[in-house]
Amino acid sequence: MNSTDTPTDAPLPLTLTLRADATPTAPALTLRPWREEDTTALIEGHRGAPADASASAPAMRTKAEGLRWVRHQRKSWATGARYAFAVLETERDGGEGRLLGHVVLKDAAPGRPTAEVGYWTAVPARGQGIAPRALETLTTWAFTTFAPTGLTHLQLLHQVTNPASCRVAEKTGYAFTDIVPASPPDYPADGHLHVRRSDG
Repeated sequence: MNSTDTPTDAPLPLTLTLRADATPTAPALTLRPWREEDTTALIEGHRGAPADASASAPAMRTKAEGLRWVRHQRKSWATGARYAFAVLETERDGGEGRLLGHVVLKDAAPGRPTAEVGYWTAVPARGQGIAPRALETLTTWAFTTFAPTGLTHLQLLHQVTNPASCRVAEKTGYAFTDIVPASPPDYPADGHLHVRRSDG
């Protein structure tokens, strides 16, 4: 069953916002649901991405592709199937700055012991430590929200051809557990499965 077709009893509000504090070398982050007005920044953020990007980090080239993707994220949020957050730089006055990336929690629902996380970083923001901070923020929120009703561990899957994603997983405490065989076309290469437990 496709995760986007799996409704939950009580989807969370589309007004939800998460924050990551600033560090000595990087600004604070704002994580909030995607909006249609993010489409232009989304396209700019993918400019220069590989043409063979995976389904988890699609290479969106046109406004129509970007708008379709954003609407899909919002529809999936409304069903409770996946909670996708735009990751934005937080300006000094607390306002939203440039788009830096994306993090998502998939298939989390009361009573389910397992859910999956995913992420990508906008091309201009890569190499700045955005993904680990955003993923840690999402992870903390996921366990705080769903562990009381049964969530025990989060899974993270990336292709073996993406060592940067592997480093993000390791930095945020997602331990490598297994190699997952390729499943074309979405995952043309073998994958690494990482897991982080609520009590870890």
